Amino acid sequence: MLPMIMRRSYFPELMEDFFSDDFLPGLFNRQTGENLPAVNVSETENEYRIDVAAPGLEKKDFQIEIEDNLITISSAKEEKNEDRKENYTRREFSYTSFRRSFTLPEKVDREKIRAAHKDGILRVNIPKVAEEKSKLKKLIKIS
Repeated sequence: MLPMIMRRSYFPELMEDFFSDDFLPGLFNRQTGENLPAVNVSETENEYRIDVAAPGLEKKDFQIEIEDNLITISSAKEEKNEDRKENYTRREFSYTSFRRSFTLPEKVDREKIRAAHKDGILRVNIPKVAEEKSKLKKLIKIS
């Protein structure tokens, strides 16, 4: 037979329930306003493509930088609302940002990288450098 343990006081259990993550989930977690959007990276014969799902953001909210072999896509958006009435003033503000970096392959044409924003998707096209025909493998027939 297993021994039974009985609690005589509900106070410790109440405190445990009150301060647990399940009771007030956002209160004890550090929220910085930084979120990472979903990203799809794909490759075709002629280019690499990065699609960033960022609903609610506009073209002007994005910044794309290339440094050495790293491409960085970032965004920062700040919103402020103020409502003034006779007896009160209500102010709301929010700040969201993200920053994603990707390593570029060696054989890309950095000068022809393009980006477009449509329907909440930022699409970055990174063209590959066309291989010279002289570098292609060729079989030489011996006569």
